[in-house]
Amino acid sequence: MTGKESFQERRKHARLPIIHGVVEPVDLVYDDPSGPGKSVTQPAILSNLSAGGMRLMTFIEPPKGKILEMCLDMPGLGKVPVKGSISWIRGKGGVFLTGIAFTEISKHASQKITHMAEDYEDCETRISLKLPEVCVPNCRCQYLCNKPHKDDTLFKTEKALK
Repeated sequence: MTGKESFQERRKHARLPIIHGVVEPVDLVYDDPSGPGKSVTQPAILSNLSAGGMRLMTFIEPPKGKILEMCLDMPGLGKVPVKGSISWIRGKGGVFLTGIAFTEISKHASQKITHMAEDYEDCETRISLKLPEVCVPNCRCQYLCNKPHKDDTLFKTEKALK
């Protein structure tokens, strides 16, 4: 067993990478240390998402130990307000990767993210097994998918066909 495998086994939630050319911007909002009642907004780019948290990329170091408020707005997920605490920050050359553990997220949104991540993992398994039909019509990750294996004809609605 490699170190990567043992790390993945410790995770509570399946991860949904935000990949294949999809970049999801989010705004972090946190209390301004200069005074009560003031807040700071900082743009960030979402790089992966799970029901328990997410990893973001920023170009300004976020404050350590702060509770952040965000509104995720993603295809297939919709607008989801969340709160989270910073778990870790790694920086290099003015770019910061930040791990955020959710402290508040609705049960519905958490379940939806889990289903999307599980469907993504199932798809990756079918690809790695070289199965002839990778895409399935009930995929809950279809809105974020732009893999070359995606079969768009499975997801067209009557409205889209008109």
